[in-house]
Amino acid sequence: MYSNNNPKQPDLLNEILANRPEGADIAAKTPDNFRNRMKGAVIGRFAGCMLGVPVENYGILRMQAIADETGTTFPPVTYWKGTDRPHYIHYNVNPIEEYLEDNICCAASDDDVTYVILNLLLLEKYGKNYSLDDVAQLWLDYLPMACTAEDEALRQLKAGTKPEFAANFNGYVEWIGAAIRADAFGYACAGDPVNAAKVSYNDAYLTHRQNGIYGEMFCAAAIAAAFTAETPLDAIREGMKQIPEESDLYQSLQWAFSVQDRVTCYQKARILIDEKFGSYHPVHTVNNMIAIVFALMLGGNDFEKCISECIAIGLDNDCTGATVGSITGACLGIDAIPAHWYDRFNDKVMSYLVDNRENSIESVVDRFVKLNG
Repeated sequence: MYSNNNPKQPDLLNEILANRPEGADIAAKTPDNFRNRMKGAVIGRFAGCMLGVPVENYGILRMQAIADETGTTFPPVTYWKGTDRPHYIHYNVNPIEEYLEDNICCAASDDDVTYVILNLLLLEKYGKNYSLDDVAQLWLDYLPMACTAEDEALRQLKAGTKPEFAANFNGYVEWIGAAIRADAFGYACAGDPVNAAKVSYNDAYLTHRQNGIYGEMFCAAAIAAAFTAETPLDAIREGMKQIPEESDLYQSLQWAFSVQDRVTCYQKARILIDEKFGSYHPVHTVNNMIAIVFALMLGGNDFEKCISECIAIGLDNDCTGATVGSITGACLGIDAIPAHWYDRFNDKVMSYLVDNRENSIESVVDRFVKLNG
């Protein structure tokens, strides 16, 4: 059974907020070119995710081998041209072949995509003051399957466990699953990282604890900040302010900035991560958040380079690629994203939600814009 006796890494929202660093309560800002940025964020997330799906959790050598065999540039500057598992059906919806450059006809299904739609539905139905019970009910109504922490929580809910206890027997409470659910809250609070972090909390608490919760709050805040930030890394710095200063995640993010001069390519980025976090599972929150930061250091204000370097670093790289795409897309806008990353999406995004398998991307963008009204 999960228990937390670490006062430096609290689970309750009021204690998390009390342990943030000085200067955390920053004022909200109003984004300019708002719809352009929102479309950049949504498209950026879908593109970064789809680039990572064929090589999710692959090591660098395995990715390089596939690139050589298929004629794909590595780090990838287009979608993958081939895969070593072409007939695998991803989340019972799309074959992996449909994530390859020549076969793309939509933003295909993935958990990193599905949770964007699910949390859009959450915010539309219950508003930004939604409760933990609201999240649980929506999951029971719409979510047919899940992985790791989410799967454990969903099983508990179906068994009748109260939502506040759904993560108590969960062995994945610090894995990346909560962080990949953050985007909708960042989109709905564009320019307001403080509120984005707070709004994301109940969603995170259903399944995660400690650094798992902080991962979602950090990502939500960074994405919200990206809508008004000058650079993606500036958004990261704002996002950091919304988690406990003495937590493993905050301290690791500080470390990442301290070694920035050593992050000169994806290989060195991965070596640094492995040396520092070698004991962490490849799907842990902390090491994957550092991969995101290193990718943004390498990519700067170049959307393509940011997602390309992120995928090449590895770890849970469909998740990290999606978050990098979201942050850079919100910061730079859709006009900064080369059209080959989305021109064959055909305004269609797929999910595996019950009764919500297909949505118009333009409609998703407009619905998030409306949530800021």
